[in-house]
Amino acid sequence: MSLPQYRRATVVALAAGLGLSLAACSTKSDDGSTDAKGKVTITVDCMPVGSQKDLVKNWNDDVAEFQRQNPNITIKSVSVGEQCNNPPDFTARLAGGTVTDLFYGYMTDLQQVLDSGQAMDVTEFATKNTIPTWDSIDPALKGVFTDNGKLYAIPTKNYSMGLLYNKALFQQAGLDVNNPPKTWADVRAAAKKIAALGNGVAGYAEYSAGNTGGWHFTAELYAQGGQMVTADGKKADFNNAMGKQVLQNLKDMRYGDNSMGQRQLLGWGDLLTLAGAGKVGMFVGAPDATTAIVTQFQGKYQDWAMAPMPGQDGPAKGTLGGGEGYFFKKGLTKEQVEAGLKWLAYEKLTPGKGQFDYVRGKPQNQPVGLPQPTLFANGSDAQKQELELRKANANIPVENFTAFEASPVPIKGEPRNAQAIYAVLDAAMSGVLTNPNANVDALLKTAESKVNQLLASNG
Repeated sequence: MSLPQYRRATVVALAAGLGLSLAACSTKSDDGSTDAKGKVTITVDCMPVGSQKDLVKNWNDDVAEFQRQNPNITIKSVSVGEQCNNPPDFTARLAGGTVTDLFYGYMTDLQQVLDSGQAMDVTEFATKNTIPTWDSIDPALKGVFTDNGKLYAIPTKNYSMGLLYNKALFQQAGLDVNNPPKTWADVRAAAKKIAALGNGVAGYAEYSAGNTGGWHFTAELYAQGGQMVTADGKKADFNNAMGKQVLQNLKDMRYGDNSMGQRQLLGWGDLLTLAGAGKVGMFVGAPDATTAIVTQFQGKYQDWAMAPMPGQDGPAKGTLGGGEGYFFKKGLTKEQVEAGLKWLAYEKLTPGKGQFDYVRGKPQNQPVGLPQPTLFANGSDAQKQELELRKANANIPVENFTAFEASPVPIKGEPRNAQAIYAVLDAAMSGVLTNPNANVDALLKTAESKVNQLLASNG
């Protein structure tokens, strides 16, 4: 999702080490999950919630069909309501050891899952034998869930950031909708023309509250070629020319050009409300932000297109990506792990099945056509299959994402302790957007000091 995820960055470690092992045989386990006849049961959390009736039915139908194809495997779905988007619940389940056999987590959750001692190393089991599309999955996504060469989760959804723009406002401002901005200078020039339309329209809008400001600072820093923390994760690494450029770009547009509107301190819903009302020309986001604009904020799909993240003087050097996956609980049998991988392959990682069943989703008015998730590496067999199916069943204008897909930008994951770091950078973002006399150097120095303290306290 484009909505930033608010997992807590720390959890009390419950195990002194992470020496994980598999039960090698198929004898009956304490909970009966693997019996002497080779029948395997696994529990899986984070099925769709009850309010999503079509999605719940799809999930249950998929479980039934998977079990028909694999009669020795039983999937027990554990519905926990909205808890999958409730960080304190996730942390509490880790601390209490009550996670399911396969348990959902965000890409920023790896460290706290490892600290909890609840994770299993599944490196040797994740192969083409258990997940036929495994070789097509983007290696960078596998890397997000890897620590010291060991894989602890399977990526199942992801997003990357780009530049969303309102085609209707572009046309009104005399801009070419098929030639979106490629650099921040282009963004600045287009924003001035759009803001000149008046009527409360912001040429470009930006987040600066509720951790969203730091989230976008990170994406825009990656575009400059920077990184939030040092390679060893021990120090902040944004108080430099690249970090200063991010803030200066925004300050110049806000106060030099007056192209960002008067309303600031925007959180996630605030900006999308304005976008849905046709009051925003451009903003940084992920493809599914368009779905939120339409389904929650009364916008129109045809109005919104997407381009790659702009770079400073040329193509962006990177962009922020995030997402989610499924971890495996420590102590599962070999058969349970393999059964879990087969289920994830069926439900999450096969074009035409599960989340990629576009033929099913189209008549249900599920959005079909968004370039998200983009789990498969560009040019891989699975990517080609998914793209063909997506375009054949699209119910939104796929041409609006052509520029975004045609020029993919290297994806960098979120830093560890992401949400706590984002909260610190909110102050720097709000500073340059609300104070014409804001000192960029001072804002970054203060943020650097706070992030260094944070990293030191988290070890």
